[in-house]
Amino acid sequence: MVNYNGNIVPTTGLSLEANRGFLYGDAIFDTLKVLDGKVLFSEDHYFRLMASLRIVRMEIPLYFTLEYMETEVLSIVAALNLSASARVRITFFRKPGGKYTPETNETEFVITAEPLETLLYAVNESEYEVELYKDFYITKQLVSTIKTTNRILNTTAAIFASENGYNSCLMVNDDKNVIEAIQGNVFMLTGNRLVTPPVSDGCLNGIMRKQLIEIAKKIEGIEFVEASISPFDLQKADEIFITNVITGIQPVTRYRKKTYKSDLSKELVKRLNAKVRLG
Repeated sequence: MVNYNGNIVPTTGLSLEANRGFLYGDAIFDTLKVLDGKVLFSEDHYFRLMASLRIVRMEIPLYFTLEYMETEVLSIVAALNLSASARVRITFFRKPGGKYTPETNETEFVITAEPLETLLYAVNESEYEVELYKDFYITKQLVSTIKTTNRILNTTAAIFASENGYNSCLMVNDDKNVIEAIQGNVFMLTGNRLVTPPVSDGCLNGIMRKQLIEIAKKIEGIEFVEASISPFDLQKADEIFITNVITGIQPVTRYRKKTYKSDLSKELVKRLNAKVRLG
């Protein structure tokens, strides 16, 4: 079951060979978490989705309001009986027609959902080792900050990690600075200074990134800054963690010969769950 343009159907019946998302990566998406019948951080997701559509010059349907998005997300969750916790993906793509130049900027959307085992966020304390991925770089540009369906760089990095026994890889931009991980944003704690790369470095404008920045700024004794992170900075850090809206926070335990703590990760998760409960 999927939600196709506001209708719950067994399948979209889309023609793959005519779909612009398949042919040209001409699509954007967003991933949301639903908990106990509520779309977490829905306003932030909605405005990022709308901004992404504008950036790639896709037409925004007039009816697609915040309230409409929430209703359609919850309708597919209910249809699949995923009331406790669910991972939901909204994908927008241009209607068929044209080659590189589309015949229309009108859009369609598909919403899919799958169950999540975890409810509230928790820190996974098992070993989590990362390595730099340097075969390809992420460019410092606006398109790099949104979720398009062209994720071939993330895919090749994930294959590299799997083939070499790493849990994930850290991605670098064309300045050779660390900007994000395969599956989320990166934060680094050195002493009492918490750093995450600025969006201008080419990292994803993450929803969980925004939540944790707001939380971190309220923790006494923590100095938060947005600044570029070089690979050399990783060796001096006390803590590194990866963030996304599904996992929340994933502490990194090892990078090369350096091991890391997870004290701040645990404190941030505690405060994040308090925010989710108050919601």
